[in-house]
Amino acid sequence: MSEASLPLTRRARFPASGQSPVSFFEFWPSWLFYIPVALFWLVKSVRHGSITLPSLANPRIAAGGICGESKNDILGLAGPQARPWVADYVALTTSGHQDGDDLTPALAAMRQGGLSFPVVAKPDMSCNGVGVRVAHNEAELAAYLKAFPRATALQLQTLVTYEGEAGIFYIRHPHEAKGRITSVTLKYPPTVIGDGRRTVRALIAADERLNAVANLLLPKLGATANAVPARGERVTLVFVGNHCRGSTFKDGRDIVTPALTARIDEIMRDMPGVYFSRVDLRYESLEALREGRNFKIIEFNGAGSEATHIWDPRMTLRHAYATQFFHYGEAFRIGATIRATGLKPVGTFRLLKLWQHQKRLMASYPPND
Repeated sequence: MSEASLPLTRRARFPASGQSPVSFFEFWPSWLFYIPVALFWLVKSVRHGSITLPSLANPRIAAGGICGESKNDILGLAGPQARPWVADYVALTTSGHQDGDDLTPALAAMRQGGLSFPVVAKPDMSCNGVGVRVAHNEAELAAYLKAFPRATALQLQTLVTYEGEAGIFYIRHPHEAKGRITSVTLKYPPTVIGDGRRTVRALIAADERLNAVANLLLPKLGATANAVPARGERVTLVFVGNHCRGSTFKDGRDIVTPALTARIDEIMRDMPGVYFSRVDLRYESLEALREGRNFKIIEFNGAGSEATHIWDPRMTLRHAYATQFFHYGEAFRIGATIRATGLKPVGTFRLLKLWQHQKRLMASYPPND
């Protein structure tokens, strides 16, 4: 059976012969991996005279999307050409009172926005999937809202049922009529297929990739780890498509076609003031994605995002750093172009305050799925 004929959730479970299920740097401590990236950023800052210049890479996004940006505000930038490609969502803010009624206004917002259960509840300000949870009914939504910090913005988004998930990096300089796709990451959530005999824990241990990241998966599973799925039953272990939570990322740059590039460019040119972004989406099939159809965008990320195909287990450290340097170098170049028009980047202390605010909020969010 060829890889292309396998279900989307299973393709990433078949590493090439002799290939490690994780790259040797995939789970390095963040501080260690990003030392060269920080040094590169510092060199560019000295050269351009501003450490926050990439905040101008997306002048319509708070701090350019380096940190502290609002997911609702970014999706709100979508014009008439882009909006049909964005998954339906509504924005709301929790009550400032501990015993306030958040469910009633949430349900009213869902009705007004045409949303029905299940929905994806997510913080308006967050990263790496922190605080993201699927609410299948009113009771689950009420529990999520009760655990959410007070007087804080969040988003309810329709649950896109397309099986595939991808991150597509797009760059366009302000003087360019058309942009380009510079990275594609195909994301595969950790999944086991039941045989009617073994527990989820045993199925994880029997899978080379899942066993390598079992320390990330098992603490979240609770009683599910000891359940015995029926033969053929598919159990997705993590909802959030993030490699640091156990998902497998694959380099998908070979799926880029003129049709896909044209479609993403059409969407992004209808996102005013957004020139540097990773577009996270769900898609029906790779064939449809290549043709630029049958997908829904979950969110747009800004200047703080990265080209995540570097977390493909086959990736070399040299290519990972070359990719990081290229993309952040582009963010500085776009920022320099926009600064020449008279706009100023966000101040360093302002950016620091945004980062601290986001960090405090993320520590207070409910656990993610």
